[in-house]
Amino acid sequence: MRILLPLTIMLFSVSSYAQDKLDISLKSGSQAEVQTKAQLQRLLTTYDLSKWIFTKSILIDEKSIPHSHPVLTLHTRHLKDDDLLLSTFAHEQLHWFLVQKDKETEEAIKELHVLFPKVPIGFPAGSDDERSTYLHLLVNYLEYRADRELMGELRARQVMEFWASDHYTWVYKTVLERTRDIGNIAFKHKLIPPTRG
Repeated sequence: MRILLPLTIMLFSVSSYAQDKLDISLKSGSQAEVQTKAQLQRLLTTYDLSKWIFTKSILIDEKSIPHSHPVLTLHTRHLKDDDLLLSTFAHEQLHWFLVQKDKETEEAIKELHVLFPKVPIGFPAGSDDERSTYLHLLVNYLEYRADRELMGELRARQVMEFWASDHYTWVYKTVLERTRDIGNIAFKHKLIPPTRG
């Protein structure tokens, strides 16, 4: 009993860390937005996301496609799937990480251009333009790393396979097929978020 109480207190304080630091607001205050906020807050107390948080302002907007800037915005599509919401949250946070490492990101994109000379542009295979498709090779690779650390390999792979049939389909398939190659470029340019202590 003496061991369990300090352990319980320690786990509670660690798991509550990320939630206390985020400012989560709602666009319209609809029921779906309120539920998604509660879902995200629950996930923030269930998983240690401190390594994957780079902006603390979050907006939930049921009518918006998730995006990172100027404010990280999530939609309400994944109310019934914690793993997909968690992965989307990590994805948008990782855009903020790469913006902070702009020079290294641009160097990595040059190498990805050599590795993949032609990439798709436009939905559903790629992003809006060529640079953004290359950028998403990095974002989605890092999202896969985050998912594996948070959910384990099996659930992370299931999430990535779902995305590979949903949006950025070529990008997600390529991340799954060429994980090591993309990872080597990310490591070379120090684009792996450090563990925060």
